[in-house]
Amino acid sequence: MLIDSHVNLSAPQFAADREAVIDRARAAGVGLMVTICDRVSHEPAVRAISEAHADIWHTVGTHPHEAKEDPELAAETLVQLARHPRCVGIGETGLDFYYDLSPRDVQARVFRAHIAAARETGLPLVVHARDADDTMAEILEAEHAEGPFKLLMHCYTSGADLLARTAALGAWFSVSGIATFKSADDVRERVRSMPVDRIIVETDCPYLAPVPHRGRRNEPAYIGLVLAKLAEIRGWSPAEAVARTETAFFELFDRIPHPAHAA
Repeated sequence: MLIDSHVNLSAPQFAADREAVIDRARAAGVGLMVTICDRVSHEPAVRAISEAHADIWHTVGTHPHEAKEDPELAAETLVQLARHPRCVGIGETGLDFYYDLSPRDVQARVFRAHIAAARETGLPLVVHARDADDTMAEILEAEHAEGPFKLLMHCYTSGADLLARTAALGAWFSVSGIATFKSADDVRERVRSMPVDRIIVETDCPYLAPVPHRGRRNEPAYIGLVLAKLAEIRGWSPAEAVARTETAFFELFDRIPHPAHAA
């Protein structure tokens, strides 16, 4: 089964043809998708997509770019929304010190609220990290010491030190279309260092379309291109790449029933 662990189907880029995009993904063999919440105020629209499709699940959270929308976001708000049976993760959350679209102290405070919600619910934390490696590691290590939680370093492009420190906390890592970019040798080097049993794949559509679609709107139908590049980087056969990423996905997103195990 092909699984796209991170899609943004509620994005305006899909407003005109969302159902066609979903149909193309299925035709390409995509069996499951997780559509990501970029801000809590958008949760109803994100949830509606997963409620309408048996093969799509959703998360709840606020991206660091949008943290300023609700600087005092409470963990309990996230916990309440995460009780929906089709909600399978907390996030996307984290730190982005590259764009700094929200103040850094607000990003950190809102990030900690998400961590508390992940700890309480047992759902995985979907983490965005950009140009914030040291602060990210310090927050995750301090919070993990207060009580463990599952975490996914989504679309991992950060440094080797953050990779090692989060792997030590049991993190999963997702590989995106960036791994196919000609100039992304450093990203491919990180992929070689990821824990073999904790790697999954994503498109992050409509962003980061893999080669040969780079520069155009990304779609979940392209996840096979990311998986093929992962197999190449790690020296896996295509079948091994599918099996390994599928197993890792269901171990991380354990609220989603595995179709093969359904009664």
